Amino acid sequence: MSLVVAAETPRQPEVAALLRLSDEIAATLYPGEPRRALNPETLDQPGIHLLVARRDGVAAGCCALLEALEGTAELKRMVVDPAQQRQGVGRALLHGAEALARARGITLLRLEVGIRNAAGEALYRAEGFRDGAPFGTYRASPISRFLEKPL
Repeated sequence: MSLVVAAETPRQPEVAALLRLSDEIAATLYPGEPRRALNPETLDQPGIHLLVARRDGVAAGCCALLEALEGTAELKRMVVDPAQQRQGVGRALLHGAEALARARGITLLRLEVGIRNAAGEALYRAEGFRDGAPFGTYRASPISRFLEKPL
């Protein structure tokens, strides 16, 4: 079973389904908390790159890389189909995002992860992300952690 990560168009039914799954997970972990909605239309913009992990051609997960100013980018909305979890999909997406960021001259990758997303935070820390500060339009929040990794 081959696993391939590549940049793809966000305007695909499989991607829309993964983004809905991401919204459902966030709503379960953080009921009543505001979330920044992402959908295929909001991701289909200059400076935003959607990476899709496919196992034998089927979308297993995705994440977005949002280019920012001064050589930085944000990793956003990494989600893996529950049937594909613990099979290296998240790590493959993360490595794909880092490779794409480096190729685009990005020197610092940032992300926000919710405090109840223990699996996500563990993956990011295992891959070299360290504590950072709020960035962009984010503000400090008791339910968020900000991580970053120099590339």
